[in-house]
Amino acid sequence: MNTLLHWLDDLSGPVVYAVVVALVFAEDALFFGFVLPGETAVIVGGVLARRGVVDLAWLTVAVVVAAIAGDGVGYEMGRRLGPRLLGSRPLRRKAARVEKSRDLIRRRGPAAVFLGRFVALFRSFVPAMAGASGMPYRRFLLYNALGGVIWGVGNALLGYAAGAAYQRAESLVGRTVALVAAGLAVVAFVVWRVRRYRRDHA
Repeated sequence: MNTLLHWLDDLSGPVVYAVVVALVFAEDALFFGFVLPGETAVIVGGVLARRGVVDLAWLTVAVVVAAIAGDGVGYEMGRRLGPRLLGSRPLRRKAARVEKSRDLIRRRGPAAVFLGRFVALFRSFVPAMAGASGMPYRRFLLYNALGGVIWGVGNALLGYAAGAAYQRAESLVGRTVALVAAGLAVVAFVVWRVRRYRRDHA
């Protein structure tokens, strides 16, 4: 997360929006979540909103739209491609995750779409599994939208709060370092004066 934070911190606001939205969208639409979870990008975006790089409200709206749209694309891919998609090389490598996602859809149905949004293990695969299983799109969209709104708003606010704590920590560390440095300087001066006094009276 720190690497992503430092990288995005050097970019302009519009580019930060674009990168965060792209990562959130790609997580579900392109099964990108096993490389970098979208929630990491959202939390980093919240931290940058606290620093004034982006606006928290616009970031939240963009994240929610990207999450819902990404899930929608994942659903369509599952509905249209079905077995071919499940048999593709990238998903064969994640066979255990795919099977767990399919089992979650079978057992929980629409609720799995909502719950899967909050679990990194399932977030990338549940939309495609819902499409492949023939779940009606309106039902999928309802639970997908509910999960996307809560997930997007929650992670953006979490990042914003973390940014505030990070700034306080930076300020506290800065003051502490300054006090320690001043204390060491005073001690060094006293030691130097004592040694000089002893040397002059030897």
